[in-house]
Amino acid sequence: MKRSLEVAIETFPIAGKFTISRGSRTEAVVVTATIREGYGTGRGECVPYRRYGESVEGVVETIETARDLIESGGDRAALLETLPAGAARNALDCALWDLEAKLSEVPAHVSAGIDRLPPITTAYTISLDTPEAMHAAAARASSRPILKIKLGAPDGDIERIRAVREAAQEAVLLADANEGWPAEDVQRYIDACAEAGFSLVEQPLHADADEALRDVARHVPLCADESAHDRTSLPRLVGLYDLVNIKLDKTGGLTEALAMAEAAQKRGFGIFVGCMLGSSLAMAPAMLLTPQARFVDLDGPLLLAKDRDNAMHYHDGLVHPPERALWG
Repeated sequence: MKRSLEVAIETFPIAGKFTISRGSRTEAVVVTATIREGYGTGRGECVPYRRYGESVEGVVETIETARDLIESGGDRAALLETLPAGAARNALDCALWDLEAKLSEVPAHVSAGIDRLPPITTAYTISLDTPEAMHAAAARASSRPILKIKLGAPDGDIERIRAVREAAQEAVLLADANEGWPAEDVQRYIDACAEAGFSLVEQPLHADADEALRDVARHVPLCADESAHDRTSLPRLVGLYDLVNIKLDKTGGLTEALAMAEAAQKRGFGIFVGCMLGSSLAMAPAMLLTPQARFVDLDGPLLLAKDRDNAMHYHDGLVHPPERALWG
């Protein structure tokens, strides 16, 4: 049966504003790949990320370079050899997983060797703001079991750390500096997180400067994000971090993400499943990683003003597996 590939750029408004150390956004712009074959349709969503040199237009162009491969029946293994890790490959890889599930009528998680995919607790993100504003935001979200706190501003992070803990005394707190802390202050900030009872500090230093973490006393586990992309990035991270944040837009799809999770655990890393700011279609395939994860942060749709049809279901801090009408 002949295949066809469609590529679309879509925009989802954010509820309010989403701010990290690198800036603010009011909308999420995603690229969606749709592969049709016979009676089956597979979809995959990716989020181009400027931090990794990606643009929406560039990702679309990269997907187009694989059109002949996809439309001639190329599989996920061939795609892995053809495109580099990144957002473009992610959209196509996840669309192929979805298409296979639709054509075979075998759920994607079963094909991945997972017998059952239960709901999982997800973190909820508190955007970077003033200590007072973050205190108020954390107070509003204090009933959620896990809060991920965006940090990494030039000043005031000690106050932010203390303010959030005061507002959410029962929640598990995860700090995410998004490479925003200077090396000379990193020990002080990590110690403040430990004193406030945080359970994790994510990417405290820039990826190009994180060798300095070898000399840091870890009173709280450290997680690599911007430093961890696919399996090739793992060897250098041993001794620097305790966990790795696996995101499909970094690995270039679910196929590499599953392989990376296995390789990371063999090296002694814990697994953190993360996401870019996208719709439920981007979260759905990442659910297949959650049975292996110590922490899960798949809250992207909760930060949007509007999501897709057949959206993921979130309730009481849990994210539920996707409906097959959405993906897989």
